[in-house]
Amino acid sequence: MDFLTADFWSALMAIVIIDLVLAGDNAIVIGLSARNLPKEHQKKVIFWGTFGAIAIRSLLTLAVVWLLKIPGLLLLGGAMLIWIAYKLLVEEKKHDVASAASIWAAIKTIIIADTVMGLDNVLAVAGAAHGDFILVVMGLLISVPIVVWGSTLILKWVERFPIIIYIGSGVLAWTAGKMITDEPLVKGFFTENPVLKWGLIIVIIAGVLVMGRMKKQKQVKQAA
Repeated sequence: MDFLTADFWSALMAIVIIDLVLAGDNAIVIGLSARNLPKEHQKKVIFWGTFGAIAIRSLLTLAVVWLLKIPGLLLLGGAMLIWIAYKLLVEEKKHDVASAASIWAAIKTIIIADTVMGLDNVLAVAGAAHGDFILVVMGLLISVPIVVWGSTLILKWVERFPIIIYIGSGVLAWTAGKMITDEPLVKGFFTENPVLKWGLIIVIIAGVLVMGRMKKQKQVKQAA
């Protein structure tokens, strides 16, 4: 992929936003896992836990990038990403990760929890990367340090400016639309009909945001 094209930079921006929005909870897991360890060990646990988590996530993303080249799987991945975008808006997050008693136990907890929680992130990033693993790596290099060292700030921003979640959900929905319209089985049709292509993407984004907003408002009324 050409580094000077608008497609490259828009894809990279999408990956960074996806990483930041979806990985904020992973930063909480890191903090919870290491919280009862001595202060001098916490930085070591966070570093090696994060390093291991990035390595596994990179390998998983590479595998998904390859799998998405199989005919039909971009459609399936796009449909799954629509659900993930909607779920981001309406799902209440729960973090009940126990603090580990030793350095290696904490590192293992971080890696396993990050892998399990990061599966939606892997799919979203693989879709936004359009088969380019360099984009995946660059996105991780930019966003992971922000997530690990700025997780508290990110969470405060999200609480103070809920629109950040809507922006992230919109980016996920846009990525889902791009995945669906780039599916080789239907790409020719959408290439010949760009109005339908962008119309579908806009409908997916609007549908996710409107349905998510309505569900969220309903949850607030029920809680009141």
